[in-house]
Amino acid sequence: MRITDIRCAVIGGVPLVRVVTDEQIDGFGPVESSKPFVAPMVATYREFLTGCDPTLVERCVAKIRRFGAHKPWGAMVSAIEIALWDIAGKAAGLPVHRLLGGKVRDRVRVYNGGVRSEPTGFDPEDYAEQMRQMAAADEGFTLVKEGVAFHGFMTQHVPGFHYGEQRLGPRHPNRGVVSSRGMTHLVECVAAMREALPPHIGLALDAGPGFLPADAIRFCQAVEPYDLAWVEDLITGDYVPWVHSQQYREVTSATSTPTHTGEQIYLRQNFIDLISTQSVRVIGPDPCDVGGLAELKWVAEYADLHGVAIAPHGVLDGVLGLAALIQVSATLPDNFIAFEYPVASEPWWYDVVDGLPTPIVTDGFIEVGDRPGLGLELDRDALTARLRPEDAGFFA
Repeated sequence: MRITDIRCAVIGGVPLVRVVTDEQIDGFGPVESSKPFVAPMVATYREFLTGCDPTLVERCVAKIRRFGAHKPWGAMVSAIEIALWDIAGKAAGLPVHRLLGGKVRDRVRVYNGGVRSEPTGFDPEDYAEQMRQMAAADEGFTLVKEGVAFHGFMTQHVPGFHYGEQRLGPRHPNRGVVSSRGMTHLVECVAAMREALPPHIGLALDAGPGFLPADAIRFCQAVEPYDLAWVEDLITGDYVPWVHSQQYREVTSATSTPTHTGEQIYLRQNFIDLISTQSVRVIGPDPCDVGGLAELKWVAEYADLHGVAIAPHGVLDGVLGLAALIQVSATLPDNFIAFEYPVASEPWWYDVVDGLPTPIVTDGFIEVGDRPGLGLELDRDALTARLRPEDAGFFA
C-alpha cells in the first residue's frame, strides 16, 4: 500500500484531512474547528509522504514531525498522524486502540467544557446558573470545566479586573496583575459555582493564560476550600508558544489546588521539563496539536512515571477528534482522569458519521468500540454536498 495523495477540506468550518492510498483505503484526521486557516499547509507535507507505506506510521511521521510547532502550527502533522492510524487500523481490521497496545478500560470518562449555553453575564449568579445547566445535561457528566479570569471574557466585562491595558477580542488577549477587586470577584464566582454543583460533580477551571506567579498563588490558595479538580493554563497555554515550567513549579509547590497546562504544547520534547520537575499536577495535551495519538500516549506514560495526571484537551476537535480521543484514552495508564468532550461545530455532523454509540455519553462515560480504524464511517455523499467549490475533489 502506498500514499497517493493528502488533502484537506474545510467542511462546515471544520478542516478535515484525508490520506488517500492506492488500495482504496483512506484515513481521516481532524483539525480543531478554530483553525480553518491551516488547510493550505497540507501541501507542505504531501511531497514528503507520497509513495510511502501509510501503515508504517512512525516512519511516515518521522519525515514530517520537525515541520511543526506549538499550537496552532502542529495541527496538520497531528491530523496526518491520526489519519495514518485510521488507515493502519482499517488495513488490519483492528481498532486503533489495539495498534496502540490495547485498551485498558472498556469505557472512558469525559468532562464537559462545551455542552453549555452562551453566558448571560459575569457575576457569581451567572456562573452558578451555568453550573446548574451543565449539571443537568443529559450526558450525566461527573466533571465540568468553566472559563474564568483571563480565559474567556471575564476580564473584558468586570471593570478594573486587572491593572493592565484592556484588550478586546478572542483568544484570551489579556495578561497582567490582578487587582484586589478582580481577585475578590473571581473567588466569589468560584464559590458560587461550587455551591451550585451537586457534590458528586467535580469542578475544574480554565483561568488563563495571563496570570503572573504571585497572583496565581494567591488565587489557588484562596480556592483551596472548594476542592477543585484543577486550575488550567494560569500562566501559559492555548496559543502561547512557550511553557514557563519554572513559574508553574513555583505556583504548584505553594498550593494544594492542582495545576494544569499543556493543550498548546507540540511534541514530547516540550513536556520533558514540565513533567520531570512536577511543575504541574495535571497535563492536558490535545491529540490535534501535540503531534497525534502515539505522541499523546508517550506523554501520558512519561507523566505517569512522575506522578502527574492527564486530562486531554479536545473541546473543538469535532466528531473525528472525539473518535480519536476515545481510541487513545482507552489505552492510557492509570493517571488518566478524563478527556474534554468535543462538541461538533454544527449539529448535522452527528448525522454524517456512523460508529459512535447512541447515546454517545452515558453517566459521563463513553463505551469503547471495536470497529476498525478510528471506528467511524463518513456519509461521503452528504459531506460532498457541503464542500466548498475549491474543495470539490476532496472525496474523489
